[in-house]
Amino acid sequence: MKQKIQIDIVSDVACPWCYVGKKRLEKALLNLPEVEAEISWQPFQLDPTIPEEGRLLKEYYEAKFGGEDQVIRIHEKMESVGEMEGIAFDFSKMKYTMNTLSLHTLMLQADKEGFKSELKERFFKAYFEDAINLNLSENLEKIMGEFSWRPEKTQEILGDEALKQEVKKTIAFYQSMGVTGVPFFIFNKKYAFSGAQPPKVIVDTIQNILKEEAEKQETILEGESCDIASGEC
Repeated sequence: MKQKIQIDIVSDVACPWCYVGKKRLEKALLNLPEVEAEISWQPFQLDPTIPEEGRLLKEYYEAKFGGEDQVIRIHEKMESVGEMEGIAFDFSKMKYTMNTLSLHTLMLQADKEGFKSELKERFFKAYFEDAINLNLSENLEKIMGEFSWRPEKTQEILGDEALKQEVKKTIAFYQSMGVTGVPFFIFNKKYAFSGAQPPKVIVDTIQNILKEEAEKQETILEGESCDIASGEC
């Protein structure tokens, strides 16, 4: 019987390290065939102040990171890391950054329909590898069409204020837990680490958690007790 573990991953589509973290987790799980992981993607917004139409990425990054030279260094590093993880980052093709609330809203509904992980991967690839402008609803309609959604349904979900509020509430919850950077991994609702850790670290973490929980279970099973019916102790 496989050992089960729940993994909640707090992340944002606009976060390149979240894409790297996803790939590294997948590599780690390939080295843990005895483990059955239930993965749940949780929303986060790195910058909710970005307008719905997005901002020019070059100008935004230069203002955020302190100039063109610094941005070039960051992008070169990310492209090098991505190559090792099978991600074809190409920031030179990317024109716009984005407000990701609409993407999280679509993914929340996708979660209810059972394909959130697949959609998360598709959004990552669309943004970072295909340089698709995800601020445009027509581009979102095309992507959701790959999952058999009609354009009318995509527009309905994008305009669903209740879903948006649910996303914001979840983001606020993780912020209240102290999450300030993503990706953030939570195992079995008790253990956590921050950042896109190497697969070896993830493997060791999962093995240690499962071992610790097994030992606790053994302690519970082996402990002496009083019999409720007879009162004998």
